Amino acid sequence: MTEDMSPAERYAAAKLRAAEQATALAPFREMYDFGLDPFQIEACEALEAGKGVLVAAPTGSGKTIVGEFAVHLALEQGRKCFYTTPIKALSNQKFQDLVKRYGADKVGLLTGDNSVNSEAPVVVMTTEVLRNMLYAGSRSLTGLGYVVMDEVHYLSDRFRGAVWEEVIIHLPDSVTLVSLSATVSNAEEFGDWLDTVRGDTEVIVSEHRPVPLWQHVLAGRRIYDLFEEREGQSGSRRAVNPDLERLARMENSRPTFGRDKRRGRTMREADRERERRQRSRIWTPSRPEVIDRLDNEGLLPAITFIFSRAGCEAAVQQCLYSGLRLNDQEGREEVRRIVEARTAGIADDDLHVLGYFEWLEALERGIAAHHAGMLPTFKEVVEELFVKGLVKAVFATETLALGINMPARSVVLEKLVKWNGEQHADITPGEYTQLTGRAGRRGIDIEGHAVVLWQRGMDPGAVAGLAGTRTYPLRSSFKPSYNMAVNLVSQFGRHRSRELLEMSFAQFQADKSVVGITRQVQKNEEGLTGYRGSMTCRLGDFEEYSRLRRELKDRETELARQGAAQRRVAAAAALEKLKPGDVIHVPTGKFAGLALVLDPGMPSGRTNGHRGFDAQDGPRPLVLTAERQVKRLASIDFPVPVEALDRMRIPKSFNARSPQSRRDLASALRTKAGHLVPSRHRKPRSVAADDREISRLRAALRAHPCHGCDEREDHARWAERYHRLLRDTRQLERRIEGRTNTIARTFDRICALLTELDYLEGDTVTDEGRRLARLYGELDLLASECLRDGVWEGLGPAELAACASALVYESRQADDAVAPKLPAGKARDALGEMVRIWGRLDALEEDHRINQAEGVGQREPDLGFAWAAYRWASGFGLDEVLREAEMPAGDFVRWCKQLIDVLGQIAAAAPPEGTVSRAARRAVDGVLRGVVAYSSVG
Repeated sequence: MTEDMSPAERYAAAKLRAAEQATALAPFREMYDFGLDPFQIEACEALEAGKGVLVAAPTGSGKTIVGEFAVHLALEQGRKCFYTTPIKALSNQKFQDLVKRYGADKVGLLTGDNSVNSEAPVVVMTTEVLRNMLYAGSRSLTGLGYVVMDEVHYLSDRFRGAVWEEVIIHLPDSVTLVSLSATVSNAEEFGDWLDTVRGDTEVIVSEHRPVPLWQHVLAGRRIYDLFEEREGQSGSRRAVNPDLERLARMENSRPTFGRDKRRGRTMREADRERERRQRSRIWTPSRPEVIDRLDNEGLLPAITFIFSRAGCEAAVQQCLYSGLRLNDQEGREEVRRIVEARTAGIADDDLHVLGYFEWLEALERGIAAHHAGMLPTFKEVVEELFVKGLVKAVFATETLALGINMPARSVVLEKLVKWNGEQHADITPGEYTQLTGRAGRRGIDIEGHAVVLWQRGMDPGAVAGLAGTRTYPLRSSFKPSYNMAVNLVSQFGRHRSRELLEMSFAQFQADKSVVGITRQVQKNEEGLTGYRGSMTCRLGDFEEYSRLRRELKDRETELARQGAAQRRVAAAAALEKLKPGDVIHVPTGKFAGLALVLDPGMPSGRTNGHRGFDAQDGPRPLVLTAERQVKRLASIDFPVPVEALDRMRIPKSFNARSPQSRRDLASALRTKAGHLVPSRHRKPRSVAADDREISRLRAALRAHPCHGCDEREDHARWAERYHRLLRDTRQLERRIEGRTNTIARTFDRICALLTELDYLEGDTVTDEGRRLARLYGELDLLASECLRDGVWEGLGPAELAACASALVYESRQADDAVAPKLPAGKARDALGEMVRIWGRLDALEEDHRINQAEGVGQREPDLGFAWAAYRWASGFGLDEVLREAEMPAGDFVRWCKQLIDVLGQIAAAAPPEGTVSRAARRAVDGVLRGVVAYSSVG
């Protein structure tokens, strides 16, 4: 090709090649046996030019190449690079990758409970570790040149997202930030914020998947393409496969055959045959059938997402019972060899408790579950075997979609509905994209496949909408905390801290949303000017006349409301006087007419032995009507007071459920009281007729000059529009006021509470405040107060472990679950005192308008893990502890890891010579044993 170029062109090309070879990117590219994608090159060039970068690209597209280039630049320049990840599993994985490339002497690891070569030039760490280093002013920050924030979209996480913003805001200006994110729909907005707080930041967005993703629906025996491929169609404009739409129509129109009204006669044979033929095409295949079908189509390995831990375990059992085998003998032996090597450090008794042999049997067949309830070691083994191709079918919860490098050829979604903690809700387009992003292994697969299982009532158009939409907006979850407040004030003082918080992405988004509202206010004000002109009257001030009309209407409405309330009170008072045996006349409603009171149905607390109801419902009498119906009436059936017309004796043998009893008593009611006529309720004179204010307003209206205007009602209509728009404008202005400086106002309230508790004195952090600065977590202030009040003094290690568990544990059960079992003695007393201190803090937060519903403040300590923590720290066996706790091993290990973390904080924050610090260190030793010590993943 160079032969076709002119000498000048050849010279220019040679000069360009020479310039490229002189960059740091050229030798870096040679380290890989594949070419870099355009977005990777663009991001790396921006980094080398000294700019920060935000890279938003699909899962599996190779974003981490950009992070690794930052590592390369740091080492080349003799500077440090910190590579942060949201979870310890990702940190471990990235640590291993970088050690292989650069050697163990140049790469370190810090994950809170793991410290390896922490002073190396490249350190992989969790984001919380870096946040803590920044607040502590760690010497390790000296020489830091680059920080890579992998999975930066985690800042949307409502529990931990604030940490990402804290790091971004507080990193020194000399540090270049590399932000790696999943594809988000507001990457430019996030990039604008980074540009504001970090300086020159290049935003690189790539929608391109290196491995194309094909969307399918599996119904019955057939895998249908979700989209019909036509010339010139792409993205969200692609047409839904007409075969799927036909299938949905056929299922929806399918007659529901059942039994004849005459018992025992079933549907006609011809109808049954037609039903069978239709069902032969449409059904939801079983889990073993799905895996078998994918295997036959060459679509394994596959990850099947099931939004339940129990569902994942059940799926594995179903595959085992079906006799499914995905590995040959050689594969089975390799699996057993790897598993036995990885679990050699776990005691045989513990393996038995953990269901090791059933788990191994499934692995040997190439089948596994993956969820947070599993022992971390078991999850690591599943991940390793899956990457090696020795596990071909994994049933996982959605947590697998978050970061772990475990791509598959296919991803299967059983359902498009999941429990979100409050209700069953449809998954969002962003969640669908994240889950299906696992499909397609770069360098291995030509294409990836996302398979949705057919469910009755499925709408193919809705599935296509999920698959064709790329809406995954990044929303800040940033909220100030007590620990954050004392650390900021300690470093910057109150005023500068307030300014820093106003730099948060949360405030940036709030301020940006205000722009649109402000624009609407301006439009409204233009409309108000026009309306004011249209309601102008030549006879006088129509705005004043309109105000009088409005005041009159409001007064009449208020009096009518008061009258209705008084009638309801009178009616309720009359109902409260009723007794069993009273004969009444129900004035209105479906059961109007003669009735006998069986039970007055008084509200709770005033039941006189009868069944009670909530006080706000008022009395709800149970009556027998003259038509033999027994019904519980409500206050709505009594718009006017009711009184007893007569009394009847209710036989002791009366049974409201017996038709004969109801018939006999209703007959007696008609005989005794059928001739009685209720007295007519006289409607009282209207309060408005005698109200002086109404009389005054009516007189003022008649005397006003505009009252005699021929166009009065036309002007009034314009005035009504004017005041309606004015009311809307005032609401918008209040919204603007509420969104401006919201983070700073919350910070002020937190500082006011901390000042009241003597943690702050103006811009000075007290000794108590410095202790609080060393305590991180949701219940940082509660832990500090417990240390200050000596609640944990004199506790043994196991007792302190029980108390500390309440600071981290959060039950998955409902609030009305049974009371947890607690250790006796000092630990029980200390736990009770912790709850009392929390109650005091909760009242203080309410006084200072610190709202837990907005994610700020101290939740109630959860005592649900105290017994398990006490028993484990006391040396009891895993079998006994798990059985009593009724908790999966993975959850137990995770809570123990968090317990170890908070015990370490308590040991550091408590006086070093005191009993609490010693007990905390010994408690760490007591908890960090067995499966907890062996697990390398927190």
